[in-house]
Amino acid sequence: MFRWFALTVLVASLAISAWRRRQARRAAGTISRRAESRALILGRIFVALPLFGSVFMYVVTPPSMAWASLDLPPWVRWTGVALGILVVPSVYWVLTNLGANVSETVLTKREHRLVTVGPYRWVRHPLYTVGIALFLSMGLMAANWFIILWAIIALLAVRVVVIPHEEANLEATFGDAYRRYRSVTPALFPTIRAAKVRGRAGS
Repeated sequence: MFRWFALTVLVASLAISAWRRRQARRAAGTISRRAESRALILGRIFVALPLFGSVFMYVVTPPSMAWASLDLPPWVRWTGVALGILVVPSVYWVLTNLGANVSETVLTKREHRLVTVGPYRWVRHPLYTVGIALFLSMGLMAANWFIILWAIIALLAVRVVVIPHEEANLEATFGDAYRRYRSVTPALFPTIRAAKVRGRAGS
């Protein structure tokens, strides 16, 4: 049963992402991944292959991932289901607000604009937040330590490597506007302090 929930969440999320990304490419083109550094490309492959591969193997043939099973209580796995269900509309929300700015790389497009509304009001990189939540939900539903481990590794890689590269390009493009936005908006997870700062700024 959990496998079918995982499959539904995964397919729905990827379908929304593919649709919105195709619209963005039609509206503003795309930037080839070859424009990124070789180290960054290899790092993406290093993280993506075991993460996507393990999820794919679980939904297609669960016995092949049984070696990494965890003895999780049912309520934890149902928490994964709830998280996964929340991910689906979140993917739509994030990509709709991002619009034509969606990029396959850490580089900014020629017509890139600074988005600070919707989920971007609360965190600077909600697309990464939602992506990590998706794979964490997969790991909980599958009760699989390998998927959870690689979701955590992906989170660390995004925070330590990807975000600094992406923000360097955003700062170069938007200058003080981005620095002000970054100073009051958390990177990946909303905080009470940031909400208070934004509340005072809006009052």
